[in-house]
Order: sequence, then C-alpha cells, then structure tokens
Amino acid sequence: MQLELVRVITLSITGFDAPLLKTGIAESEMSLRALQTVLQPFREKATKTGVEVANYLSGGIAWLHQHPDFDSFDRLHFLTNYALPLQRSLQVFIKELQLQLNTTHVLNYEAGDLFNPAFLNLIAFLGADSSAQWQIGLGRRLFFDPGLSGNNKISCATCHQPEKHFTDGLTTSNAFDGHSHVPRNAPSLFYSAFQYRQFWDGKAESLQSQVKTVLFNVQEMNADSLALVKHLQQDTTYSKLMGAASPIDQIARCIAAYVRSLNPRSSRFDDYIQGKGPALSEDEIKGFNLFMGQAQCGTCHFAPLFNGLTPPLYDRTEFEVPGITRTDDLLHPVADTDMGRYPLFPMDYYKQAFKTPTVRNTAATAPYMHNGAFKTLEAVIEFYNQGGAAGLKLPIPNQTLSPLPLHLTPNEAASIVSFIHTLDDAEPTGLFIKKSNQ
Repeated sequence: MQLELVRVITLSITGFDAPLLKTGIAESEMSLRALQTVLQPFREKATKTGVEVANYLSGGIAWLHQHPDFDSFDRLHFLTNYALPLQRSLQVFIKELQLQLNTTHVLNYEAGDLFNPAFLNLIAFLGADSSAQWQIGLGRRLFFDPGLSGNNKISCATCHQPEKHFTDGLTTSNAFDGHSHVPRNAPSLFYSAFQYRQFWDGKAESLQSQVKTVLFNVQEMNADSLALVKHLQQDTTYSKLMGAASPIDQIARCIAAYVRSLNPRSSRFDDYIQGKGPALSEDEIKGFNLFMGQAQCGTCHFAPLFNGLTPPLYDRTEFEVPGITRTDDLLHPVADTDMGRYPLFPMDYYKQAFKTPTVRNTAATAPYMHNGAFKTLEAVIEFYNQGGAAGLKLPIPNQTLSPLPLHLTPNEAASIVSFIHTLDDAEPTGLFIKKSNQ
C-alpha cells in the first residue's frame, strides 16, 4: 500500500505510464479507490489515525474525480492537502496495527512522506557507508587540496566549486594541460550520492570509484601514486590515512563521504512542501504543475530529488536518450556525436544515452546538458517543447523522449523556469565557502 502511494505521487499524476493518453489522473483515482477497498477490513479498528486515513483517502478520491483533466490538474494542491498527509497518517496507522512491512532498504517509511529528507535511505546506495564525522571532515580537506593532482594545481573543487553549487560554469571543464578541455560538462555534486551509477555515462558504480577515476585520469587530475602518498606523509592532518592498508582507497572513501554530505534540501520548495516556509507564488505553483504534468519533465526527473532515481522502489538510475544537439541554435540544429553509454554497453538502446541529472539547483548551474551546449533554462525548455532532436527532424531513431511538441506557450515555459528556481538550495553554513577560505 505504501509503495502504491509512492507510485501515485511520482508516476501516475505525471502520466509516466501513458504520457500521450493523459489518463494519469483517472488512474490515480482508481489506485486510491483500491487502497480504500484494501483498508475496509481494518475500519473496525477506527482509531483517530484510522479516521484521518479514511478522510484523506475519500478527500483525495473526490478531488481526483472532480478534476480529471490531466493538463489543468493542480498536483501541488493534491499533494499538500491529500496525498502527503495520507502517506504520513497511513504510516502511523500501519504501525498502530502492527502490520509494518518494508520490502526495500531504500525507503524509510518512518520518515512519514516522500519529501522528508530522511525518506530515501542514503546507506542503501552502492558504496555508501555510515561515514564517521572525521571522514567527512578529512574528505572536505582532500576535496580542496591541489596536492592530490599531478601538477599540484588542480583539486576536486577546481571543477566543482562550492560557490557555483559545485560546478565550474564552463561548457566543458579545463583539462590537466591547461589549454584543452575534457569531453563533458561538470555537473553539480549536490545529491549525486543518491544514484547507482556515477559520471554522465554511468561508468563508475560508486562515488569511491568515481573519485579514483578522476584522480588518475590524465585529462583531469593526473595524479601519481607515489607522489600522492608522499604528499600525504608530509601533512600530519592526513595521519589517519597513512595507517590504512591502501591510502588511495582511504582518500576515495573520505572524499566520497564528503560528497555524500552534500544533501542540504534547503530550497524554498523543500520548505514549502514540508509546511515550514512561505507559500509559493501562483506562477511557481503553475510551473510545478506543468513540470509534473503537461511538460512531462517529471516522467524523467522523478520526485523527490527530480533526477533519474526511479520510483517507486528507487532501485535503479535511469538513462535516457534525449537527442541532444551540438548547440542551442534550434533554428539550425546539428546532432551531437557523443555516444554516451554505448561504448560501455554496445547495444542500440544505449547509443547517446546519458544519466538523468537532478533539476535541483539547475537555475544556478548553467550551462546545461552533458556537452554544456545550452546556455539558459529557457533554451532547454524550448528544446524539449519542440520534441528534442527527433522533433527537430534530426535522425535519432532511439530517442526516448517523445518527438511530439509539447505545445507550451511562452508564459507556461516561463512558469516552469520560475518553479525550477524554487529548487535552488540556500547557502548552508560550510558548503558554499570559497576556495580562498579553505
């Protein structure tokens, strides 16, 4: 039952199963009616919480039934007034009945609702562990230490700058040699721990693996193992690392621990959806409803992190073929040639397939896409509005995005941008400190 509620909140009301049919609202109503039927035998134990569950269920069903039009459906009203309170009350009711059952290590039902920061269990993700505070602190120091690189000039923070929401603002990052560039854009590190694969093409299975790949990549940090260990030996701060069997593994583990701590959930949207902040504007609410509905953004950027972590089990990271163009000149589109995940898994499905990144903080992290080709959010939305590369008549036969236009008006596109701005995290103490202050 709890998984079904997650599915309704994340997939049904977004039209994930049948985006062209737009039957998601009617499907959601049927799902809640099914839950109502399943709960029927327990109504004799009508505790206060049981009554709350029944009321939220009947209210949600009525709201869905009265507002069946997919494009105009007010998803934020449905979530805040019915679905999320129902999720919280149902968890308490199940506990009162002593009928708890959790078939996944990822979902923490005790957290109450999907948008609670504790609802997704970070330890469940591959390579994650219960990092000690000293590991996070040491990882933070290592993250900003240029002594890890082969020329003592480059650190992780060179391409992932805290003051830029852990990006560098470049189309593609500068390479180790100082004049060329790496092949792909540097994405934000916020929420990157909530994934099952790392890098745009998913070539690393964990953050630890990603750290080691970057450290020894000749285009990135180009570290030398012996010089790296010598650097650690010369700094007493790193004494804990030198006691390990493999100092390199410890470096990766500590930096990964620091990156896993970059989950602030401090945006205006988070405050609002948890009932702790001021209301969103009408335009921002409209943008959320479009994002999760007509614009189909929410069918790839899944709530609550708005990335490719796929509900309801959140047990895999999704890769998509959006058919990205080489530039954001949509009047003269040219197909991008990056083959994405295909070199790792040479099957047609993965030609030009890339991991779906989070939309959180994107308003602050231009340029966009794996190639950094899009300078503005407006250009990104217009690209999707036209149906991606296939919609622009480029030969992308395996594009997973529908080539049909979305028919968003300029005002609707602007509303989506307004909503995306609400996903920018505030500046938590200790995260956005500039390199000069390290």
